[in-house]
Amino acid sequence: MAMAPRQLVVLGDSGVHGWGDRLGGGWCERLRLEWMGLPQAPVIYPLGVRGDGLEAVSARWRREWSCRGELRRQQPDGVLLSVGLNDTARIGRPNGRPQLSEEAYAFGMGQLLEAISRESSVLVIGMTPVDDHVMPFADCLWYANPVIEQYEAVLAETCREHDVPFLAMHKQVQAEKDWLSWLEPDGLHLNADGHAWMHQRLRHWPALLAWAGLQPLKTLTPNTA
Repeated sequence: MAMAPRQLVVLGDSGVHGWGDRLGGGWCERLRLEWMGLPQAPVIYPLGVRGDGLEAVSARWRREWSCRGELRRQQPDGVLLSVGLNDTARIGRPNGRPQLSEEAYAFGMGQLLEAISRESSVLVIGMTPVDDHVMPFADCLWYANPVIEQYEAVLAETCREHDVPFLAMHKQVQAEKDWLSWLEPDGLHLNADGHAWMHQRLRHWPALLAWAGLQPLKTLTPNTA
């Protein structure tokens, strides 16, 4: 009897959902389709919900895999988290109350990593930058890169404390010359080019490839000589 493939549950917000990528469906969908063409690659379950922050993901993570097909009778082998950008937003004005304070974010993320780690492997990716000049989003939410940078630093430190692989995003995206052109007009969501860049970064991430049992770089493109 053939062994069931390993599963990777990807939890997060509109970035995981792929919002803004009308060509490839988002970085997670691009990775899912790529891995589908590779022998022995894990199956990816993209479970992103627009607007989700840490509290929403923490409330749903266990239920997400307890009711889904082959996962009903077992835990997933791995969980990839991409959550936090929505928590950084200030409500009503640039210096308004944050959706979730840095302290609460650090505490909640630590609790979530501990809980998931007891049942599965977990990996975490950082937050993408925004175009500050077109804020507010939805006429009420102010995202700002200096704040996002602080939250990603908190996220990175929390992952170090819990020995969880972390892939930084915020400064790495901004280091690219054309990064502002990778954003939707709303200044928040990535477009197809931005999602394509994230897909490339993820498909070469050593920690993810090691977990998946995949070889780096050259073997990740199916049907090539």
